[in-house]
Amino acid sequence: MVDTAGARHRPRVEGGREEEILDATVALVAEVGYDRLTMDAVATAAKASKATLYRRWTSKAELVVDAISRAKGCPVPDDVDTGSLRGDLVSLSCGDGGFTDEMPMSVMAGLLTALQRDAELQRAFRERFLAPRLGLVTRIYRRAIDRGEISADVDIELLVSTLPAVIIHHAFLLGQEPTDDLILRVIDHVILPAARGSQAS
Repeated sequence: MVDTAGARHRPRVEGGREEEILDATVALVAEVGYDRLTMDAVATAAKASKATLYRRWTSKAELVVDAISRAKGCPVPDDVDTGSLRGDLVSLSCGDGGFTDEMPMSVMAGLLTALQRDAELQRAFRERFLAPRLGLVTRIYRRAIDRGEISADVDIELLVSTLPAVIIHHAFLLGQEPTDDLILRVIDHVILPAARGSQAS
């Protein structure tokens, strides 16, 4: 069981070592996947003792969840406000931490199998990795409504998941690397027409 609340109360690793451990964990998830990752491998990559890891994280799952939610290599994108929904979505999706950023997509690929069969990892992944990102996109759509740019009755919840769903489908099912061109096509031909609804010209 992944006790993310308990993890926050365990003793921190001194200095910048904790950050180095988290970054090493993210890199290993991206390289070998969750199933093949071991605490020994993380300790070796981060030049730390396994005892140090277990004093801070009680399990591999707990360490990985902490890493994907806090490591520099897997950042939550910064909030953006370009003044238009299209500008915001393009900036968010094509910038650091977006769909064209190799590390977050590689981490997701490394977790996919485990997420299907580990309910606790899945819950923690949703709460600490997905939730901040989905919340950010939701705010972008709400600002667009406030500006009068899109229909007030738009289904924000559905739209928030549409762009990631298409990109993930292309990346992991079709084997097509996410590109700026693909992202722009989805935004211009799927997201914006749906968001504008009855306001579409």
